[in-house]
Amino acid sequence: MINPAMYSSPLKTFLSETTESILGKLTSAHTQTLQNNATRAWASEVALLKQALATFQPNNAHIFIEMYIPRVGRRADVILVLEGVIFVIEFKVGTKQFYSADIRQCHGYALDLKNFHKGSHDKVIIPILLATQAQETQTTLTIDSDKVARVICASPNNLLSTINHVLEKIERTRIDIQTWLSSGYLPTPTIIEAAQALYSSHNVADITHSEADKTCIVTTSKKINEIIEYSKNNKRKSICFVTGVPGAGKTLVGLNIASQHSSADDALYSVFLSGNGPLVSVLQEALAKDQKNSIKIAIKDARRKTEQMIQNIHRFRDTHLDGSTPPEKVAIFDEAQRAWNKEQASSFMQKKRNIPDFSMSEPELLIEFMNRHDDWSVIVALIGGGQEIYIGEVGLSGWIEALEHRFSHWDVYYSNKLFDGNYITDGLSTKSFPQAKSIAGLHLSTSMRSFRAEHLSNAIHHLVDGDTLATKSEIHHLKNQYPIYITRDLKKAKQWIRGQQRGNESTGIIASSGALRLKPEGIFVKNEIEPRNWFLNDFEDVRSSNFLEDVATEFQVQGLELDWCLVAWDADYRYINDCFEHWQFKGSKWQRRKSLDNQRYLKNAYRVLLTRARQGMVIFVPNGTPEYITRAPRFYDNTYNYLLSCGIEPLTT
Repeated sequence: MINPAMYSSPLKTFLSETTESILGKLTSAHTQTLQNNATRAWASEVALLKQALATFQPNNAHIFIEMYIPRVGRRADVILVLEGVIFVIEFKVGTKQFYSADIRQCHGYALDLKNFHKGSHDKVIIPILLATQAQETQTTLTIDSDKVARVICASPNNLLSTINHVLEKIERTRIDIQTWLSSGYLPTPTIIEAAQALYSSHNVADITHSEADKTCIVTTSKKINEIIEYSKNNKRKSICFVTGVPGAGKTLVGLNIASQHSSADDALYSVFLSGNGPLVSVLQEALAKDQKNSIKIAIKDARRKTEQMIQNIHRFRDTHLDGSTPPEKVAIFDEAQRAWNKEQASSFMQKKRNIPDFSMSEPELLIEFMNRHDDWSVIVALIGGGQEIYIGEVGLSGWIEALEHRFSHWDVYYSNKLFDGNYITDGLSTKSFPQAKSIAGLHLSTSMRSFRAEHLSNAIHHLVDGDTLATKSEIHHLKNQYPIYITRDLKKAKQWIRGQQRGNESTGIIASSGALRLKPEGIFVKNEIEPRNWFLNDFEDVRSSNFLEDVATEFQVQGLELDWCLVAWDADYRYINDCFEHWQFKGSKWQRRKSLDNQRYLKNAYRVLLTRARQGMVIFVPNGTPEYITRAPRFYDNTYNYLLSCGIEPLTT
């Protein structure tokens, strides 16, 4: 069911009710301290709506003021259901102009209703941006194929004529309000949106895509909380390994636990740890900006709070090298299988931290930190698969070895799917956990990454493996749900991406960190970008991903997503003689990647790149340059033809 609005009533009731009564209901429904300008804005909106809608008396019309949109964590000013049409009206009180950011916001509300509210899937949705001080505007109605109109900019003087113009053009139907309200609202938030919602104390069940997602995530969260409570009450030290299919919400579960207990005064004080620097940086900044805007605190204070709840594992490590006990009783470690092995950790600590006798893996060190608590502590290790892109990643064996040799007194709980072959098990089996307990609820089985692409993960898995027939079968299932195109023309690729983007949907160019010979195309993977700027800055900012200038690599985008991606494919991962070859560009020439680990990292880099788009992507494969041996056309032609044979259609517009 869609979340209720702060004010909801049949249109007839709204028109006859006094403004004071309506404002009283809005004020009493508001959970935060109101500023005078908020109540003045509501008064202005109500008066304007009463005047514009006074002539409408249909029995089934309904008006909602301040309706919560769960995925974006905001409230739409007004949703008017009138004669079979859903109007989303966003007010900008005291504003004379129509700013692009406001247009995107209004469009975004309409798109969210269309995509995630079941009762709105087949309805016409008209977003209207109303600037209360604007001059009268001309109404232009453009409706896309999914029945969502482009934003209409209106003034108070022509709101009535705008609505009438739409109703004249649209075939009128009837919407049963109760049926519409009670139909499912099944959002698929990005990890950034999910983190913002959880940090603002929203329930994790409200931001899941389906009942299956909700059941899975709520069950797993409940199981982890039960382990934490048991450990606290019985003064036990425990570790639990949580698994999940790609995009199932492991990070979401971890953030849910951390956000519930983010205060140092909480007996279950928790911290979310990750070795993924860009992910940590982007989440910290996104939460800080959201707090700054919603509760009006200084950005430095907001950052201080979010940097406590979400930390880079390396910062956490360095903080407690002095022998201190972490203040947090629960540590959630995202992508725990990617922690450093003993060789990588020891080399770093000896050379960079001047600790000559250091000889531990990261898992051993983290357990040692949490073991310093006198009474109890818990580590939640979130385990994924197929995402290893760095050297020195330990896999599951590093955790098991540490538990077996130094921390055998710890209780161990693990997912019953941990050893089914989809995770980094290094030949391990259940025999490696003789004293551990297998729990079915510690596995997330339903992918919620893309609301359009349930088959995407399987398709990309087969594609990077070079399996043409299996890829083609999965691509066929994506038809009409998730567009994937291929082109040799970068300009056309950018045009297509820009043409797909609506509202606040994000776009960006991504490429392998080894794609050094894309430089002649204007794609510079060696240029440094700041992930916070790339993912979070305004559309008009040249540092933003949406500007389609700066390119991000697998290292910056892993764990994060965009709506529409342009994936640039270089000759580092080239398809030759019916299989993929692994290359790296060093100095002035291509060299083979001989190490099996390096080959795996490259394949996984392309796996990461090809699964970042939530709604669709275009793959750009250059033509090459005949006169340059490092860009020989044959390096690219075979890859292009392979992708075509997999069922990816060429971009024609």
